[in-house]
Amino acid sequence: MPTNVNYRANIWALKERGCTHVIVSTACGSLREHIKPGNFVILDQFIDRTTKRAQTFYDGEEGHPRGIFHLPMDTPFCTDTRSILEKSCRELGYDVHPTGTVVTVEGPRFSSKAESHMFRLWGCDVINMTTAPEVVLARELGLCYAAVAMATDYDCWKEGEEAVSVEKVMAVFKLNVEKATMVLKNAVAKIAAEDWTERVAALKESVERNIMIPK
Repeated sequence: MPTNVNYRANIWALKERGCTHVIVSTACGSLREHIKPGNFVILDQFIDRTTKRAQTFYDGEEGHPRGIFHLPMDTPFCTDTRSILEKSCRELGYDVHPTGTVVTVEGPRFSSKAESHMFRLWGCDVINMTTAPEVVLARELGLCYAAVAMATDYDCWKEGEEAVSVEKVMAVFKLNVEKATMVLKNAVAKIAAEDWTERVAALKESVERNIMIPK
């Protein structure tokens, strides 16, 4: 289930292997008329509605990083990496929305209609079950994290539209999985062509200055 994914282990392993960037794709439900199934959205903000997941590496457990980390999250997704994902989508001729707020729910169930309408009132653009806490954990380790979301359905808010189902989600996902793969391949090449030394150092510095270690 989405709740039981070991997000900390996955992100920690990438950091240990020397990764500087994490770029992900995520299937999501659209909460906006203009974000149609099959469209891509380059996420720039999130709302976390999960309640059961480990949210930090700095939890006081033995062998974990020391201290309390008050992590700034005004810009949760790497701006420069997001720009590369958007450029990759446009170069490939795909319909892409350059910004979008995702609400991540606990799952595994889908939203009620009341919840779906509430998320729209909150200003959310898409909904999924996996962005949080992954984006937070990547930020804690100073990684450049960015996500390209693929709309597969209209959740259940849209009148006259069939409510979301696994069958519907998978049908759209299978049609677009090759597109998402091409976006990521294109983005990796662009990331590799740039010098990220200063930006990675700035992320590391922003992490270190916000950790409170008891004396």
